[in-house]
Amino acid sequence: MPSAEQYLKPEVIRSVSRLDLRARFIVEGFLTGLHTSPFQGFSVEFSEHRRYSEGDDPKDIDWLVYAKTDRYYVKKYQAETNITGYLVMDLSESMGFTHRQDLTKFDYSVCLAAALAYLMVHQQDPVGLITFDERIRASLPARSKRTQLANILALLAKAKPTGPTDVAKNLRQTASMLKHKSLIMLFSDLLVEPEPVLQAIRQLRFGGHDVIIFHVLDESEVHFPYDGMLDLLEPESGQNLIVDAQAIKADYLQAIQALRATYKSECRGMGADFVELDTSMRFDHALVKYLSGRKARF
Repeated sequence: MPSAEQYLKPEVIRSVSRLDLRARFIVEGFLTGLHTSPFQGFSVEFSEHRRYSEGDDPKDIDWLVYAKTDRYYVKKYQAETNITGYLVMDLSESMGFTHRQDLTKFDYSVCLAAALAYLMVHQQDPVGLITFDERIRASLPARSKRTQLANILALLAKAKPTGPTDVAKNLRQTASMLKHKSLIMLFSDLLVEPEPVLQAIRQLRFGGHDVIIFHVLDESEVHFPYDGMLDLLEPESGQNLIVDAQAIKADYLQAIQALRATYKSECRGMGADFVELDTSMRFDHALVKYLSGRKARF
């Protein structure tokens, strides 16, 4: 059986069929790694703690600290440290792509979203889920009850990447739906025009929401490991294009790097986080970004 930290690798988590176990194993692997990580403090530094004693409310137990120490601690000032999060999942057909990895972009995003939901629910942080393509397909209001994790995982397990998408429109609609300041976590390959998306992120930030963009690309989309003639299919339009891989490689890589640089720069300027991921990367990279951002904001 793989060690706990091995479950942070996409090729290992692929062997686990149930989404609830994927989420649990990713988080447990992450917490195991925190023992020797320079990021060890992120899971415990957002509030003061004291040992659990008789009469304390069990719901105030910090389960992250328990997972690391086998001891029960409660957070002081619990109400001041809770955040409300929304996982916002792009269902575009392009998210279903993989070249040679064990997980598609969508599979990878779903595993990461499930792990974040697991982490938030065990921190008693309310978390909800929104899935969209050209329109919002499912919307689950944020809750902090343990049953919420099962509800989120059930929706994620049923979701499929099909058809075209409209990231900007659905981010704007998300902004109009939210009544309280929240942390919006978007999972998308962002294979759309960037400016409308950036405008929508600005709208979310103007409304007081925090935003983390998890930009999930296939490993081949980042490194372009192709040779010879390629028959490319644009999944959402169905159009084919035959190209010479070597002839376009430099221009392609430059375009991808420029796209990510634009998002990173613009997001930094408006106080949003832009996290570059690909389907070969361990899941702890994204979880550290989430926890470090949470610590900085709250």
